[in-house]
Amino acid sequence: MILPAPFRFLKKAAALLAALGLAVLLDAAPLLPVRVTAQGQVPAGADGQVAVINGAPLVLAGDRMWTQDGAGGWREQPWRSEGVVATVFGDGRTAFALFAEKSSGPIQRVRQLLLANGQLASRDMPPLPAPLQSAFGAVKDTRLFVHGVDATGAAQLYILALSEAAPGWRHHAGCPAPAGRVEALVAQQDSLYAVVTPADDTGQRLYRWSPTQSWMEASRLPGKLVPGAIRATGQAHLIGVVGDTAGQRMVSYYAITRVWAELGGIDAHGLRPGAPWGNGFLLAQDSGGSLALNLAELVPTKQLLRPLDWVMIFLYLGMIAGIGVYCYRQEQKKSTASFFVGSRTIPFWAAGISLYATNSSSIGYIATTAKAFATNWQYLVGNLLGALGLVFVAIWIVPLLRRLELMSVFTYLDQRFHRSVRLAASAFCIVMHMGGRLSVILFLPSLAIATITGLDVIWSILIMGLVTIGYTALGGMRAVIWTDLAQVIVKVGGLLFAVGFIAFKLKGGVGEFVAIAQADDKLKMFDWSFDLTKATVWCFIFLTLLETVLTFPKDQILMQRVFTTKSEKEAGRSVWVYAIIVLPASCLFYLIGTGLYVFYHTHPERMNPLLPVDATFPLFIAAELPVGVTGLMIAGLFSAAMGTSSSILNSVSTMVSVDFYEKIAKKPDQVFSIKLAEWVTVIAGLIGIGLAILLSRFSINSFLDTSIELVGLFGGSFGGAYTLGMFTRRANWQGVIIGMIVSFVVTFAVWWASLVHPFLYLAVSISVSIVVGYAASYLFPPPPEEQVEGLTILTPKRKKAPAPA
Repeated sequence: MILPAPFRFLKKAAALLAALGLAVLLDAAPLLPVRVTAQGQVPAGADGQVAVINGAPLVLAGDRMWTQDGAGGWREQPWRSEGVVATVFGDGRTAFALFAEKSSGPIQRVRQLLLANGQLASRDMPPLPAPLQSAFGAVKDTRLFVHGVDATGAAQLYILALSEAAPGWRHHAGCPAPAGRVEALVAQQDSLYAVVTPADDTGQRLYRWSPTQSWMEASRLPGKLVPGAIRATGQAHLIGVVGDTAGQRMVSYYAITRVWAELGGIDAHGLRPGAPWGNGFLLAQDSGGSLALNLAELVPTKQLLRPLDWVMIFLYLGMIAGIGVYCYRQEQKKSTASFFVGSRTIPFWAAGISLYATNSSSIGYIATTAKAFATNWQYLVGNLLGALGLVFVAIWIVPLLRRLELMSVFTYLDQRFHRSVRLAASAFCIVMHMGGRLSVILFLPSLAIATITGLDVIWSILIMGLVTIGYTALGGMRAVIWTDLAQVIVKVGGLLFAVGFIAFKLKGGVGEFVAIAQADDKLKMFDWSFDLTKATVWCFIFLTLLETVLTFPKDQILMQRVFTTKSEKEAGRSVWVYAIIVLPASCLFYLIGTGLYVFYHTHPERMNPLLPVDATFPLFIAAELPVGVTGLMIAGLFSAAMGTSSSILNSVSTMVSVDFYEKIAKKPDQVFSIKLAEWVTVIAGLIGIGLAILLSRFSINSFLDTSIELVGLFGGSFGGAYTLGMFTRRANWQGVIIGMIVSFVVTFAVWWASLVHPFLYLAVSISVSIVVGYAASYLFPPPPEEQVEGLTILTPKRKKAPAPA
């Protein structure tokens, strides 16, 4: 529920900044300009059609074909059409043609057009199940769509999955006949869109189809579509060229906000069917028996940072580096306890804030806001239930582990079970953090910042990564915690300003915010269905029970902060602080996401159709916020990534030094252990930087879902070991090892087959680990009574505490 009072306060704050000259008036002009460049003429005649294959344009006319030969020049070459080309469609990389036996005859064949060394060839696709009239096609990744009308007059939709070993057409109902005549087809995300001219000719409509829903009207077009001039771009946009009495112009449709935006005019008449090319279209125009070709496209622009923005960023980086240097000078580094757990002298409130900081990474700052922007508040249920689960953790789990004087939480598994369990679980945890978290956390803000501003993605990764490596290696856990505190202030302060600024920019203020959000169901939180492929309440309850209540100690990053406190009581208090902070702070992320939806719903021309969904918040920061504040918010993006990255590096170095070196070496030396941790910090950081750069080569729809999948694959198999250790007395090390192995195999199979929602991967992994581990324990003798004493919640006290490890 959104409370109006905070909104009123934030709105007044934003208005005050505007009065001081910090807030700039919103330029209502489109964010990207439209550019039209001439591409020469081709004597193709009236039947000429354009296509683009692997970025290379060509023109087809009967058995003749022209390819572009330099700027403005075209070269004619023969090709064998093997039929009448009714229409050509594609996405700019691949192209397909629908063939008929004769002009105006039904479509019977679909062929893929292949271009190699200037020579055009074609490859047969499986034949359509039935001939179609008025057929149109679309392609999205490895799926091919063909829509048309069969001999009975019924509309039919056929879908071909090209990735299958033996692809075959699947039949679905076509766009309903009462809707009118389909004029174009385009695929975006998991949906198919059809442009339809109604029978009463009252203006073209856009209809949407998805595998889980029937055809439904999505929107009315802002003009009559130029044939073939509609395509998918970015991750959720359609762009097209329309014309009416006001002239021809490029427009965009955002599948998330479901609104059209005017992008810019195009001075052209008599346009023929076009083809996707670059960031726009290759358009053909009748010109005295020839085709005049033009490229109409959106021009990518960067929202370059201003000098004051750079000052704010460097001030932030200097502050973080200064804290690291200060902690380095104060830190004697004579004991592992000093370097890994801050000599156990950290105040509980600082440890609690650090717990929040490390758990609210750039994944939350960018990906969570993007998720709320694109969907609703359903994922917030996980935070709500997680905060409730932390109450149990603070009372029962944390005191049990804190009194053991641990530095690595995996030492517990050694004491409770066996060294092999400790080493295996620690290794899984290292892989999870290095492969599933660090690279994503470094890459996500870098991608967003690089996409929006003039800062290259590699430089962004290097800046964050190297500064984080520096202060983490120098100052140890003490530097990590105190920089976390500074980063939370920067991050939360920027988020609060952004909420107020959005409310200030809306003409109707908070009332408009709430009205649009409620009308489009953006505030929905609870889904009580039992569909395991969706993020339902039952998924979150199950996940919270397993991930927070039963297996909270599995995360070395969080537990290491608990170990820095002075006593068992203060350790519990640190978790209480974390629980108190996490819910309102999480609400702030979702509030930002909903605010972005409302803003771009009312100002669609300010959206960049070429950007991924995860870049929405950074786009708003760079394009809409006042100078100086933009720099502060970019610093907030850096802080979100650096806070969690430093925690990962410190935890990984702790695990390598404490769990492996000090456990395996015959005569471990604490000074060398610290040196090893410093080197591991540097090496792990460089590996994370390298993996983050590697991620820049891939296109990922949602980094939140991707991170959840990776953590679920690698982070749950060892989590069940803590449940079996703390809540049972019968489990033994042999059964736990078997449970971990089986859990990893089963989770990988579930991921491979996409059996459940990614949110449940971790729950599946933990559940299998617990059930199989406990059952397998009965195949071996029970552990000795003295080995269990003091290590379960059933036997929380030991007569004599073990030596610190």
